[in-house]
Amino acid sequence: MKIYNTMNNKKEEFVPVTPGKINMYACGPTVYNYFHIGNARPFLFFDVVRRYFKYLGYEVTYAQNITDIDDKIIDQAIKEATTFNEIAKRYTEAFFEDLKAMNINYADHNPKATEYIQEMIDMISLLISKNCAYEVNGDVYFSVESIPSYGDLSGKNLEDLKTGARVEANTQKKNPADFTLWKKAKEGEPKWESPWGEGRPGWHTECVVMSRKLLGETFDIHGGGVDLVFPHHENEIAQAVAISGKPLANYWMHNGFLNIDGNKMSKSLNNFFTARDIMKKYDPEVIRFFFLSKHYRSPIDFNDDIIIESNTALNKFYDAFKHIEILNIKADSTDKSVYADHIKSFKEAMDDDFNTAKAMAVLFDLVKEIWNNQNSLEKKQAAALTLLEIGQVLGFFSDLEKRLTENVDQYAEKLIELMIEYRAQAKKDKNYAQADKIRTDLDNLGIELQDTPKGTIWKIKK
Repeated sequence: MKIYNTMNNKKEEFVPVTPGKINMYACGPTVYNYFHIGNARPFLFFDVVRRYFKYLGYEVTYAQNITDIDDKIIDQAIKEATTFNEIAKRYTEAFFEDLKAMNINYADHNPKATEYIQEMIDMISLLISKNCAYEVNGDVYFSVESIPSYGDLSGKNLEDLKTGARVEANTQKKNPADFTLWKKAKEGEPKWESPWGEGRPGWHTECVVMSRKLLGETFDIHGGGVDLVFPHHENEIAQAVAISGKPLANYWMHNGFLNIDGNKMSKSLNNFFTARDIMKKYDPEVIRFFFLSKHYRSPIDFNDDIIIESNTALNKFYDAFKHIEILNIKADSTDKSVYADHIKSFKEAMDDDFNTAKAMAVLFDLVKEIWNNQNSLEKKQAAALTLLEIGQVLGFFSDLEKRLTENVDQYAEKLIELMIEYRAQAKKDKNYAQADKIRTDLDNLGIELQDTPKGTIWKIKK
């Protein structure tokens, strides 16, 4: 397996810290609102990474943090005239609800920043003792010059960073590029006691503490959106290196941006959509298909036309499953080895830096095998079960029976409504014999019709 490592800007052979085990961390939400559709991309992608490692037989420990104290949370609490705790609680619950709706499995650990305050204070104290951090009037800053490797992840030059940071004009800092580890409490803000007075931790400190606590000094994979490379992930690395001299993670993975109709999503352009809003309009599985049809590092454009295309493509899987009547196939008596080459191709695609776009092509090849009239029934059934197996690795087909049954029910209702329309037309044409036959045929199928002043209604007879 090869993974593109942002630290070195190239694909590298993946070698886990401990053979057979994977420890991975991906940055989670700041819970001040519902997460937007752009946030959904890393949540969904790292869900697939975890699923695939498990499919390969690895023991995976996955942590994803909850930032439940932040300026945005405080601002939202003020806006809604409530407490920061209430805002954090409400949108943390919403986060998990939306993950479930999108069939994104919960992480093994979802640490909340407020649960690790003492550990953060301890780490900051250690950084100060190592002369890598300093306190000024209740604020504590990290000294970027104390780490010669600072900027390695993002490729940024420290001198350029100094110049850019001077715009902030924070006269307390020894270096304009130094970043905050501990913030002195302002009037009315949530606060905790510390050796430097009342305050709260900085965002960059939170993830370092929680990831190291749960996964160890150096773990396998740290991931997130490309927008987190700098300053967040760069600053995480700096603190970890200052503490132990060791890298925080061996592989840094970052997904590309999501654009809306060719433009970066932003509130100013009024093209800001929450995942919850999008799921009211589109099936969550269609959204998964949309994201996985592109390589995770590529920018991706979100618009209605592409989503409609994704829906059409996804339905080809279910049409194939219906055609072969997959729910009636006995898995334990079906030989899937005939499609071993397809599974091999799927793994080769995923082993090549999680190329889900190429992996999806294998799924469509299996759909063709299901519809191929030259194949025996046994071979078609094997293709269907192989499609189901590798599709579920990508997070599809989680509730196949419900999906296929619901579709059948929807079609049945449409057919009943259509028969009622035919009957109404027959009565209008005074073809009463035809109208009576339609009523009798439906009655024989267990469908009872009732003519009312507002039209004909139907129900299933008990």
